[in-house]
Amino acid sequence: MSNLKKASDLLVRALESEGVTHIFAVPGEENLDLVESLRTSTIELVLTRHEQGAGFMAATYGRLTGKAGVCMATLGPGATNLATPAAYAHLGGMPLIMITGQKPIKKSKQGQFQIIDVVGLFDPICKMSKQIVHGNTIPALVREAFRIAEEERPGAVLLELPEDIAAEDTDAQVLPPHPRFYAVADEAVLDEAAALIKNAKMPLILIGAGANRRNAQKTLSDFVHSTQIPFFNTQMGKGVVDERSNIYLGTAALSSDDYLHCAIDRSDLIINIGHDVVEKPPFFMEPDGKLVIHINYKSARVDQVYFPQVEVVGDLARSINRLNEKLGGEVKCDRSYYRRILDDLDSQLKKGMDDPRFPIIPQRFVADTRKVMGDKDIIALDNGIYKIWYARNYKAYHPNTVLLDNALATMGAGLPSAMMAAMLNPEQRVMAICGDGGFMMNSQELETAVRLGLNLVVTILNDGSYGMIRWKQTAAGFKDWGLNYNNPDFILYAKSYGATGHRINDVDELVPTLENAFKAGGVHVVDVPVDYSENQKVLIDELAQKTCLL
Repeated sequence: MSNLKKASDLLVRALESEGVTHIFAVPGEENLDLVESLRTSTIELVLTRHEQGAGFMAATYGRLTGKAGVCMATLGPGATNLATPAAYAHLGGMPLIMITGQKPIKKSKQGQFQIIDVVGLFDPICKMSKQIVHGNTIPALVREAFRIAEEERPGAVLLELPEDIAAEDTDAQVLPPHPRFYAVADEAVLDEAAALIKNAKMPLILIGAGANRRNAQKTLSDFVHSTQIPFFNTQMGKGVVDERSNIYLGTAALSSDDYLHCAIDRSDLIINIGHDVVEKPPFFMEPDGKLVIHINYKSARVDQVYFPQVEVVGDLARSINRLNEKLGGEVKCDRSYYRRILDDLDSQLKKGMDDPRFPIIPQRFVADTRKVMGDKDIIALDNGIYKIWYARNYKAYHPNTVLLDNALATMGAGLPSAMMAAMLNPEQRVMAICGDGGFMMNSQELETAVRLGLNLVVTILNDGSYGMIRWKQTAAGFKDWGLNYNNPDFILYAKSYGATGHRINDVDELVPTLENAFKAGGVHVVDVPVDYSENQKVLIDELAQKTCLL
């Protein structure tokens, strides 16, 4: 009896063996063998309306589960539309597998029509980029793709499947996955790190995106609360440790000159857990300045603003656990200055939470969002000036309840990211928070969200402009020019996709509108007019005038 099977069938069997449950896709002609193989598989094919939507959803799947998300596109323009999600996953540390089609490689049918070097194009923004040249290589390539994508530091992998290879027969067998274990940091370096911490007068803990792994979150929370060393986080480290803690000093939404940086500048040691220089720096190192202990799965990528003196490299959870044992509980240090900074910061962040102005100001819409979202509910932010406000003012209580991108920082990812969160967490409230600019970049995915039957609220912060760039334009001393546009009627726009639209006409309408939308279920779009004049006042003028407490 023949063991031959079509190569596309073998690829699907290999994906099933890796535990793949969904493929997000905009297929093309060159993918049709693979589409046919998926038709009879256990994997659900989720059609999106743009390849970016497919890529962002798959990357967010990887971010939330630790298992690589999978997306598919055709050759040429379909593949190039995955370039932004690939970079999003590559910089953001999200495991992602992209499968793209290609014309036959054994015999040309259409010359060079639509053919570009996709593998070469994606190589700089992927951990691996390979063309499948024979069906027999599929099992090894798929196993290697998932291993590399999911291995720390996670990222994107591209596999190109030409249509003639997809259609050929092969007798190769699937290679089953196996568990991955990381080495543990050496005892000598753990002793050195423990000694530095014990000798520090004013240590601080920094929590970055790399600490946001399921196997590390509880251990890290135990470490913080056992040692009682005050902590802060990067934007992508929000929620790893409950930010209601009385030793939480805030999120580094800016790289310098915020109230939090008064504490950072006064510290003599920063214990940096899970952060690297890909995410926007939360602080800058200087020669002969404070000491930094780098704790991560990988060694530090040295940069002119980041050159740690001690590196604890290995399994993050086990390294933190061993370090905690060596420290033996609460660390003796001076916390008095940090408490004063915390009091000052709290008073500053409370300003504007109940402001009655309309259009609504950032402090108010962030505070109102926090009122309607439960402890484990999820907000997914697109990219704009509001991301800074949410990072500074919105406290996260659990891991992965604030999904934002502070690595590639691309617009257009907020809605697809929220859609994936809603698919994976149907019992929780999920809200996409987008600027009008970022929303319109992938707004067509509303149709996908409605078709999938998701429960999702999409809040559009509407100022009729590219607000982040206007803020930067003002800060640079340039004229306010060239960045305004017109928007569609978002109520009618939502209705045209089968969603429900709401427009906020008074500041006090926001909370009840959001509550009613969540209770009703389905997809809701909420148009919120915003006033960003506070950007200049709070994030530029007031910070420039602040004086760090002595």
